[in-house]
Amino acid sequence: MRLYAAMRNGLFVTDGTETAAVRLTDHDLECVVATGERVFCGTFDAGLFRSEDGGESFHSVGDGTIRESVMSLAVNPTDPDTVWVGTEPSAVYRSTDGGDSWEKREGLTDLPSEPNWSFPPRPHTHHVRWIEPDPYDPDHLYVGIEAGALVQTYDAGETWEDKVPTARVDNHSLTTHPEAPGRVWSAAGDGYAESENAGDTWECPQEGLDHRYCWSVALAPDEPSIVLLSSATGPRSAHNVDSADSAVYRKRDGERWERLDGLPTGEGVTRTVFERGTSGDEVFAVNNRGPFKTENAGTTWQGIVAEWPTEFERMTARGLAVVGER
Repeated sequence: MRLYAAMRNGLFVTDGTETAAVRLTDHDLECVVATGERVFCGTFDAGLFRSEDGGESFHSVGDGTIRESVMSLAVNPTDPDTVWVGTEPSAVYRSTDGGDSWEKREGLTDLPSEPNWSFPPRPHTHHVRWIEPDPYDPDHLYVGIEAGALVQTYDAGETWEDKVPTARVDNHSLTTHPEAPGRVWSAAGDGYAESENAGDTWECPQEGLDHRYCWSVALAPDEPSIVLLSSATGPRSAHNVDSADSAVYRKRDGERWERLDGLPTGEGVTRTVFERGTSGDEVFAVNNRGPFKTENAGTTWQGIVAEWPTEFERMTARGLAVVGER
């Protein structure tokens, strides 16, 4: 097993033992995705980096095409050579050769809602915060714009469909499940949402959810009726260590949210980033206190055995990827 945690100023890499390393320390990291030995890491200051040796070394890729800040990454669930990149300013790029070459998928910012897209800390711009391929149709993508819209494409970015009225506006992360066709879940700054008809309409069950600035959402691998959600009361309590006060919740279909213990949360803990495991009820997590995993969908948690750098305790997790046997 290899775990990659993207913190603001470094990519934490561990094999699940006490062996760990930190890569890309000279860059402002935003996201990470991994399949096999190939790892992509997006940065705010220097574009996209790729490793072909499990994170031992990284090289810049996409320089000839991708010049913007890379804010999100996704890999086609049926073809690891098809990789998606989302940037600031908002744009979507695709590679079909594992990252050797890239093409911009035009038309995203021609949507009618685009004049209302704006990222509050930088109101003159906006970005693609999340790209979620549909596991039943990899040409169908859900794309979250921060902030302003959840849009979709059904033809791999040839054309785009604008947001629907019931969708959240400030979508931070999205997830789907290979055993749940048509279902999609969203963690957004304006609350949680879920759809049972591929995003045509959305429901927003909030009962029991006291922290509604939502950040990361994940499902248990073998049980798509169990949802894990990280959240806070607002941006400052989510992202800033000095004012952090985060929470983790769980909900089963048809039931109210319950707040979970066991994973570090609360005062001084920034919002958690989740990553689904491979089987059973396994889910991984990372926040400024380190990486963790649960084997029972959040009932209990255990730390990943590795030395967590002291400087990361003052940072906010940007992304998480796990590959290999867990």
